[in-house]
Order: sequence, then structure tokens, then C-alpha cells
Amino acid sequence: MQFIDAIKRYAPYNEQEEKDKAVFLKCLEIFEDVLTRKNVIAHLTSSAFVVNKRRDRVLVIHHNIYNSWSWTGGHADGDEDLQAVAIKELKEETGVNHIHLLTPGIFSLDILPVIGHIKRGEYVSPHLHLSVAFLMEADENDVLNIKKDENSGVKWIPIEELNVYSNEPHMHKVYDKFICKIKELSL
Repeated sequence: MQFIDAIKRYAPYNEQEEKDKAVFLKCLEIFEDVLTRKNVIAHLTSSAFVVNKRRDRVLVIHHNIYNSWSWTGGHADGDEDLQAVAIKELKEETGVNHIHLLTPGIFSLDILPVIGHIKRGEYVSPHLHLSVAFLMEADENDVLNIKKDENSGVKWIPIEELNVYSNEPHMHKVYDKFICKIKELSL
């Protein structure tokens, strides 16, 4: 499977990614349904961290469940093409159309805890998202649209203020890592 090979080939950026990659591979080894939400312990998600051409702004949505400004993304739901999932979710959640990858392949691997919550009237137990992220650029002039069943806002914010907008402390480390990686890549 192509997505498994991509995860195996991914060169971790730091110790966190090295350890998370090991957990990804263990989950892929022991679970047959890691691509779907049928796996109530851990399943794959795919996200896009989206910057503008100048790399000084990031595109965020106000996520309804987490009540926080965050990046775009969603569940693989059986789709092995995680890059296509990230692009689909980005377009659906924001309305942008003019996008392209800034780095070839996976940009980051992260294991993200999901607290128990209500979705579409049903309780969803706590679980883990095995998050595969891609770095993308979008056109700031594209018309932004809200996907009302998932978010209540879409906007560009200064990249250095991302953690001010996010009220999810566990995500601050992830976003800080992304920003550091972007600066090091000199894109």
C-alpha cells in the first residue's frame, strides 16, 4: 500500500516524530482497519497546513467540535491517497481552489489525542488521530467559504499568531514545529 510506504520512507524531523512514526507503524501492523473510523482506538487522518505565498499567514478554520481555530483536515475514511484526502478536506472546509504542495510528500507525522465529544447527535469516545500532514500554499485571493456542519469561520491569520487563535494547548507544539520547519526549509 502506497501510504504505508510513504510513512515508512518519511524521515522524522525530531524525536517526537521519530517516536510517533514508530507508533504509526505499530498501529499499521496490528490494526487492519486503521484507515477507517471503525477503529475506535486509532485511525488515520490527513491534514493540510496552508500558508500564503509570502509564508507569513496561515489559513485556519474555526472548528465546531473543538471550538478553536485550527488547520484543515479530516478522516481517511478508507481512502489510501492521504494527500488527496488533505486536498479534498482543504477545499471543502475553506473554499480555496488555487493550491499546491510546497514539499513533496508528507510534511509531518503526529499522534493527536481526541477527547470524547458529541458528533451529529452521537457520542464519540476518546481516541487517537494518526495525523499525516501536508504543507500547502493557497491563494489569499480565493473566496473563502464556511462548511457549516464542521466550522463556523475561515480566515487568514498571521502565522506567528497561530497559538493566540488556538485554544488547544496540545496543538501549540505541533504548530510551533510546523513554523520552525517552514523557516528551516527557506521556502
